[in-house]
Amino acid sequence: MNNKKTALITGASSGIGKELAGIHAAKGGDIILVARRGDKLEDIKSDLQKSYGTDITIISKDLSVVGAAQELYDEVQARGLKVDYLMNNAGFGLLGKFYELPLQRQVEMINLNMTALTELTHLFLPEMLKQNSGKILNTSSTASLMPGPLQAVYYATKSYVTFFSNALAQELHDTDITVTNLMPGATESEFGAASGMDKTPLFKKPVSAKSVAQDGYDAMMRGDLDVISGLTFGQKIMLAMIPFTPKNILLKSVRKMQEV
Repeated sequence: MNNKKTALITGASSGIGKELAGIHAAKGGDIILVARRGDKLEDIKSDLQKSYGTDITIISKDLSVVGAAQELYDEVQARGLKVDYLMNNAGFGLLGKFYELPLQRQVEMINLNMTALTELTHLFLPEMLKQNSGKILNTSSTASLMPGPLQAVYYATKSYVTFFSNALAQELHDTDITVTNLMPGATESEFGAASGMDKTPLFKKPVSAKSVAQDGYDAMMRGDLDVISGLTFGQKIMLAMIPFTPKNILLKSVRKMQEV
């Protein structure tokens, strides 16, 4: 493997995205770090350059804003950077009843979790096709496998990510480009606190963001279709039972896991 591959990582200021950056840098790869918080990215850049001496580019961008994905792509092009690995990791959730949560915030979630991911994939894929080389890692969630009462929009956006990723992987089956769908369970990151999920039974035993990132990165390198990471034994059993569970019972069970 050529370790000088450049990875563009969104949501890179914390959690899984930050850990993906560390893993790629440790392998000698260059990185384009993307997140809203430029100050946090500067700290990560400094740490990674000291530790590994790789080239780190920072682009501060709020991808929940309409048009931001195109702006990010244009900036990457203007800097003459080539993206070998695209890691669409940025995303957020909101806990509460759909009709009580602010509409604008939920629209921003759709923009970030679905629209920006789709746009970035569409923008960077043509160059990968031209080279017949590239890897895409989309961070979805085990939430994508079921409806999510009290996180109705979040679960729906992650379902989109999983199905989109899988379909695109099949469309690219006759190329050397792979699309891997990472489905974490409850993970130690700012996501839990930001969404309010950290106070729910679902987040009683979260796994480390580093272990999830490692699972995702390794699966991407292998070209795997899906990787599920960070589930307790009980959660694995529950996932396996989804196809055999009456939907009303499943919905009640998911709601209870998410009640504070």
